[in-house]
Amino acid sequence: QVQLVESGGGLVQAGGSLDLSCAASGSILRVYTMGWYRQAPGQQRELVALITRDLIRNYEDSVKGRFTISRDNAQNIAVLQMNSLKPEDTAVYYCSADVMIIGREAIRTYWGQGTQVTVSS
Repeated sequence: QVQLVESGGGLVQAGGSLDLSCAASGSILRVYTMGWYRQAPGQQRELVALITRDLIRNYEDSVKGRFTISRDNAQNIAVLQMNSLKPEDTAVYYCSADVMIIGREAIRTYWGQGTQVTVSS
């Protein structure tokens, strides 16, 4: 019923920038909190940034000042702007969205397929 499609990953050198995009589609009544997570090889998935529907933002400490999360409520799109990238930012980045489906009251968290970000040293 709901799909999240991510795009924008790739290979960049340290100090470079990338923008990741996430679009939610399907039988959506409303999208609430959206977020970006990442998972490096051999490590657990960790939160990178969250943004609520009223545009309150939270960031993991290591990306503060370098990453910016934004959203378009009308189009159900979230964007993660990544600047001053470091090799330790290398990971698969996943988009998440808390969604209320048309005809249902419950809010369910959906996940995108992930997009690879590789930062070379």
